Amino acid sequence: MSVNYKKLFDLKDKVAIVTGSSRGIGASIAEAFAEFGASVVLSSRTKNSVDIIADNIQKRGFEATSVECHVGEKEQLNNLIDTTIKEYGKIDILVNNAGINPVFDRLENADEKLFNKIIDINVKAAFNLSNMAMKHMKENKSGSIINISSVEGHKPDKGLGIYSISKAAISMLTKSQAKEWGKYGIRSNAICPGLIKTKLSSALWQNEEMLELWLRDLPIRKAAEPEEISGMAVYLASNASSYTTGETFNIDGGYMIN
Repeated sequence: MSVNYKKLFDLKDKVAIVTGSSRGIGASIAEAFAEFGASVVLSSRTKNSVDIIADNIQKRGFEATSVECHVGEKEQLNNLIDTTIKEYGKIDILVNNAGINPVFDRLENADEKLFNKIIDINVKAAFNLSNMAMKHMKENKSGSIINISSVEGHKPDKGLGIYSISKAAISMLTKSQAKEWGKYGIRSNAICPGLIKTKLSSALWQNEEMLELWLRDLPIRKAAEPEEISGMAVYLASNASSYTTGETFNIDGGYMIN
């Protein structure tokens, strides 16, 4: 049987939601999905910022819609799902990318308010939005959930303890989703980036001394650009990964080797 391998990566007629897509990894994934043929629903807490990315995608001749959504607010998550269904009639792909890391400090200095804030945005939001999207994916008997985790969820650094806990939870959420929802045709996988040049990690890569220390033992001696994540996201969103579920993929320049 002849296989059209290029078509395996085609996202034509697919509908994708990407949270936290006003910049960085989320924006890059949304742009890549659109270029591969998907209709993309971008979301962010700030409508103006996500409008800019959606407009850029549309100017290139691709399909995109922007929705204001604070992922920590369940009503806004419901609106994101409802808007997507109203606009496109289905959900094929969900990328849980929105996340925060508001502090670099030791665990003993963190209070319960900070802990709850990070867990609410980094874990509960992905849990809630996935459950909402799953109902529509189940009806279609197919779907791909892509959770953006982190290598910090496998190998924590000092000062990032709660963030690391939240990302470890995302990796297990991914496996649980894959285990329970596979029978509905729904796959779930996680991408675990290393050091990527985003606003979230700017305190590290914009500090030359800290960056040099980080890169010293890294096999690929550089920080990555956001678009270096998007290829894996396209793979996981497409039929090319039809037999791939419950996995966590490190894109880290070799960080986890050490």
